[in-house]
Amino acid sequence: MRICVYCASSEHVDRRYHAAAAALGRAIAEAGCTLVYGGGAVGLMGSLANAALAAGGDVVGIIPRFMTEVEWQHPGLANLEVVEDMRERKHRLLTGSDAVVALPGGCGTLEELFEAMTLKRLALYLKPIVLFDVDGFYAPLERFLEQTIEQRFMNPQHRALWTSVARVEDVLPTIRATPDWDVHARDYAAVR
Repeated sequence: MRICVYCASSEHVDRRYHAAAAALGRAIAEAGCTLVYGGGAVGLMGSLANAALAAGGDVVGIIPRFMTEVEWQHPGLANLEVVEDMRERKHRLLTGSDAVVALPGGCGTLEELFEAMTLKRLALYLKPIVLFDVDGFYAPLERFLEQTIEQRFMNPQHRALWTSVARVEDVLPTIRATPDWDVHARDYAAVR
């Protein structure tokens, strides 16, 4: 199983987020899954990749060329794919992935997450999307998404676009238990 993980590159966030990223990286590696992430060496990206590598995991980093010019890439990756820009990076992160997991992060993480959710809504990406809700980080976002449904910007079926878990030990079982999105989802993508 190939798991795409979105997460922060900031080194300055609370250490509990680093610990959660490391626990996720370790869990993915120990399950024999491939971790696919943004290719960075610092922040939650670094914690995630370092733990997966330390556990003997297969790690694929996908990074835009401009980031390698300032040496943001993880030096320990045997599989680092350098792409031309952020758009290609997002496309390559999702291509062939069996699931998306979003750790806490800023605007880049949220932008990647929302693109995956949008593609799933349009039946262009069919796999599970899991919010790893470390200490309630994603609770305000989930309230906002619920508001979009209540105010008819999305349909009630779209509540199933994502699943939220609070514990690392629930991430992989949730992925395995979540069925692929309905290929006919375009039939209810538009709000009616």
